[in-house]
Amino acid sequence: MAQIDLENIKNLRDATGLSFAQIKKALDEAGGDKARAMEVLKAHGIAVAEKKSSRQVKEGIVDSYIHSTKKLGILIEVLCETDFVARNSEFQKLTHDLAMHIAATKPGTVEDLLSQPFIKDQDVTVKELINQFIAKLGENIQVGRFEIFEI
Repeated sequence: MAQIDLENIKNLRDATGLSFAQIKKALDEAGGDKARAMEVLKAHGIAVAEKKSSRQVKEGIVDSYIHSTKKLGILIEVLCETDFVARNSEFQKLTHDLAMHIAATKPGTVEDLLSQPFIKDQDVTVKELINQFIAKLGENIQVGRFEIFEI
């Protein structure tokens, strides 16, 4: 394997957190083109998310974000299938990032939230971000509900 291939695999792994085998397969399918491989991985994430979408989410966490002004607070419930994933630091970071996103954009409903471009990466929607985590963590993940408290 050429050095450039290893570098592409490392860059894609850092960007997606997916396994070496999944990334190598996507690069092979894309003929070594990193941008096309990212599209393949994105499509794979959507397919995995669709397969897992019917699975019940009975676990999860509630997280909060309080803005530095202390005049805006967010409570969010993000659900998953097992306590194992709920305790995962990546799942917890996703939940906190979603709370911060809600503080910045103030969507009215979960559906509005899912359709918005993610504040930290405008190239993906919140739904696509969650799909990436579904593919990475191997479980169905859903935003249960959220509340915005503002003075």
